[in-house]
Amino acid sequence: MIKIKEAIVVEGKYDKMKLSAIFDTLIITTDGFGIFKNKSICQFIRKISKQKGIIILTDSDRAGFLIRNYVKKIAKDGIVKHAYIPDIYGKEKRKTQLSKEGFLGVEGMTDEIIINAVTSCTVAESTEALPVITKADLFRDGLSGGENSHKLREYLTGELSLPKRLSANMFLDVLNSLYTYDEYKKMIDDFYKGL
Repeated sequence: MIKIKEAIVVEGKYDKMKLSAIFDTLIITTDGFGIFKNKSICQFIRKISKQKGIIILTDSDRAGFLIRNYVKKIAKDGIVKHAYIPDIYGKEKRKTQLSKEGFLGVEGMTDEIIINAVTSCTVAESTEALPVITKADLFRDGLSGGENSHKLREYLTGELSLPKRLSANMFLDVLNSLYTYDEYKKMIDDFYKGL
C-alpha cells in the first residue's frame, strides 16, 4: 500500500473500495450527487482540506466534473489538489451496460492509472517561489482565447491522458499541479513540433 498525507475524495463506495486496496490514507465518498444536500459531509471535507489537504478523484464524465467543482468550491480555504483519470471507453465489470457517456469510472481504471493520477499531484512542494504557468501563457501558446484553442487543448489533454472536458481554467490548475514552468515550456515546444 502507498501511504500519502492527503485524504482522497471520490464519488462512491466502489471507488472507495478500489482506492482502499491501493492507498493508506483517509478516503471520503461524496455519495455522488448526495453531497449537494449533505451538510455534514461538506463540513467534514472542508475540515480535512484545512488539516491535511484533499485530492479530488472523480470520474471523467459530466457528473464527475460537477461533483469535483462543488468539492473544490466548498474546500476553497483548504488545500485542494486534483487527480484526473483519462477518458477511456468501456464499462465496469459489475455493470450491465455502459455509463451515459460511455467512459470507465474510477473503479474501472487499472491500479497503475490510479497510482499515476494520485501520486502525480502529491509531490513535495517547494517553499522556493518558482514561476507558475499563467492564463497569459495559455493564451500565448494558443490554448485559450483563440479560435482553435479548445481543439488544441482537447488534443493536448488526450496526449497527456487527461479528460478532454477540462476548461481553460481547470487545465491551468492541472498544469500547475503536474508541471514546473520549464517542463510546461518544453512540453509545449514538443507538442507544436509534433503537430
